[in-house]
Amino acid sequence: MIRNLGRRPLIMGIINVTPDSFSGDGMMKHADYVAAAVHNAMQMVVDGADLIDIGGESSRPGAQPISAEEEMCRVVPAIAAIHKEVRVPIAIDTVKAEVAAVALDAGAAIINDISALSDPAMMKLATAHNAYVVLMHNRATAEATIEDKRLGGAYAAPAYGDIVDDVAAALGERIQAAHAAGIATEKIIADPGLGFGKTVEQNLALIERLGELKTRLGVPVLIGPSRKSFIGKILDTPVGERLEGTAACVAIGVMHGADIVRVHDVKEMARVVKMVGAIKK
Repeated sequence: MIRNLGRRPLIMGIINVTPDSFSGDGMMKHADYVAAAVHNAMQMVVDGADLIDIGGESSRPGAQPISAEEEMCRVVPAIAAIHKEVRVPIAIDTVKAEVAAVALDAGAAIINDISALSDPAMMKLATAHNAYVVLMHNRATAEATIEDKRLGGAYAAPAYGDIVDDVAAALGERIQAAHAAGIATEKIIADPGLGFGKTVEQNLALIERLGELKTRLGVPVLIGPSRKSFIGKILDTPVGERLEGTAACVAIGVMHGADIVRVHDVKEMARVVKMVGAIKK
C-alpha cells in the first residue's frame, strides 16, 4: 500500500543501478554498488522519500539496450537488499515483464513502465501481483545533437496537436486497458512523460496545465522533471547544475496537483514540497 497517496504530494527517490545514467548518479560506478544503493536508499528515506524507484537500464537518448538477464543481475540484488532496510514501497523501473517479475518477488510493489504496460505480459503480471502501476506517456525517438549531449541528451518530439489533449487521450487509453485487464483504479498512477518526446515548450505546458490533465485522467499523477534536458536548455546548464530548475518544476507541479514527484535530490525537493504545502494551506 502506498500511504498518503492522494492526500499529500509524495517524494519518489531515484536510484539508478546503471553505469550510464544521464544524471551521472549510476550506482555501478561503485565497487560494491549494492551497498551504495542501500546507503542511498536509507539516506533518501531519512531525507523525506516516501517511495524508492530502482532502475537498471538507462532510458537516456542514445543509451545501449541491455538484455533482461543483465538488467535482472543489476536490480534484483539492490531491490532485495533495500527491501530489508527500508519500510517504504519500492518501484521497479523497467519495460521488461521478466525483469518486473523477479523484482516483485524481491520486494518491489510498483511497476514503473515508460511504455505504459504496452507489453501484454507486463499487463498480465501487474494484474496477477495486484501491483501498483505507473503508466507513462512516451512517444520519444532518440535524437541527440552535439549541444544536447553537452546538456545531457534530448529526445526528438513527434508532432502533436494540443499537447494536453494528446497526452490525456493516450494515457486515457492505457488506463482503460489497465481497467480491462483487471487493474483497480486505486492501483493506477499516470505520468505525462516529461522529457520523453516533447519540446521544451510542451514540457512546460504539461507542468503548467497539470491540474487539467489530472482532472481528465481521474487518477493520481506523477511527474519526473528531475535534471531533465529541457531544464538544461532553458538555464543553459549541464546535468549537475539543474537543482534550481528542478525545484521550480516541482513547486509548480505540486501547486497544480502533482501527487508524486520523482527526483534525484530528495532532501531539497522534500523541502520544496513542504514549503508549497504551507503556501497552499
